[in-house]
Amino acid sequence: MLVIPRILKDIALIFAASGRQSFLVGGAVRDMLRGEKAHDFDLATNATPEEVTAMFRSQGRGAERRTVIPTGIKHGTVTVYFRGIAFEITTFRTETGYCDGRHPEKVAYAATIEEDLSRRDFTMNAVAVELPKGRIVDPFNGRADIQNRVIRCVGSPLERFGEDGLRALRCVRFASQFGFSVDKETLAAIPQTLSTTAKVAAERKRDELDKITGSGKPSTGFLLMEQTGLLKELLPELAVCRNVEQKGRHCFDVLDHSLLACDYAAKNGWPHEVRLAALFHDIGKPVVCTADESGVRTFYRHERESAALAKNVLSRFRYSNAVIGSVVHLIEEHMFHYVENWSDAAVRRFIIRVGEAYLPHVYKLRHADAFATAGEPPRPDFLIPLMDRVNRVLEGKKALSLKDLAISGNDLIALGVKPGPRLGVILNELLEAVLDDPELNTKENLLEIAGKMENGA
Repeated sequence: MLVIPRILKDIALIFAASGRQSFLVGGAVRDMLRGEKAHDFDLATNATPEEVTAMFRSQGRGAERRTVIPTGIKHGTVTVYFRGIAFEITTFRTETGYCDGRHPEKVAYAATIEEDLSRRDFTMNAVAVELPKGRIVDPFNGRADIQNRVIRCVGSPLERFGEDGLRALRCVRFASQFGFSVDKETLAAIPQTLSTTAKVAAERKRDELDKITGSGKPSTGFLLMEQTGLLKELLPELAVCRNVEQKGRHCFDVLDHSLLACDYAAKNGWPHEVRLAALFHDIGKPVVCTADESGVRTFYRHERESAALAKNVLSRFRYSNAVIGSVVHLIEEHMFHYVENWSDAAVRRFIIRVGEAYLPHVYKLRHADAFATAGEPPRPDFLIPLMDRVNRVLEGKKALSLKDLAISGNDLIALGVKPGPRLGVILNELLEAVLDDPELNTKENLLEIAGKMENGA
């Protein structure tokens, strides 16, 4: 028996008062059986959507007010807001005819909760809890699979994956999220249903990829994708990194190196864009790879090719322009090589090139890259000298952009410079001069330099 939250008992009493059954189903039950806190509550019932609507429509006041939204009425689903919490409530149903590889063509109401559970994807998601009693309904031994940390399809894996192409991705994602293994028969069915997965909308695939990269150990999911052919199907740019060996202190090929970098970013709880950048930061290496007579491979300017490929990948999965821009920029800038003899001007140019807002993320990406070289954390003072110098420059509030210059375009126009491209050229030249010598950043000095530039002196 599970401990049922009070709000679920109260909502169940409303069903009972109308002579209808209600069951907690889906991820909430799975998470409770895993000993985790449930977040989203999905209910199944033998009440029709119309009956559910009648039970909950616009009743109560204030905190007790109830609202019903027909979010999926053709599939028997409505969303009920009860005490400020959303409950997705679906009539017992069966599904047939998944011609588009994602959605059922025909939905029919079922008589029992057991029939409803038979349409679910995995046994761990096919457990229900009768409300308000808390009796567990488990026709497919999902509790045992949760206890044994195994992902197994309900019924035939070929049928389940053939119906809905997203299920294969959900399978490897759950393995990555929960640290579960995948049943052999279930895993073997994925390569046979890749054509169905190919039909799934890019946005839905993206959501699953985000959940994999957002898990505690993304490599679990991506290695399962490689094993089943999903990686080649969805991320061929990453798949071809297998067996691309690297030189020097690198202990792993480019694919394992990339997955380790992503794992390191995930382990440290770093932002989504850093995890994506870690995953894709070297995908250009197979393209630019060259080998000398002794077979030593080099990857000259691979960061440029990696950034271009990452942009294509992220665009293909309909990521936002903001995410694409951030990830691409991080990849472009991850190959800096700081040495102590950098001049202060070089540090200032580094800050400008990377961008002050991106500095923390670039440092994180570089740490992940360094870890993935040999699978060991970099030395404790890694990047500290550079970070200290950058901080000193930032604290000094020296000019780092055109807006920091002591003069503006209007000052140059007053000097006699005509508006147009030439104005921008002069301003950028003045910024370069100030980066080399911050003491030049006075109106008098800059006007003098600009006058000489304009007069050709």
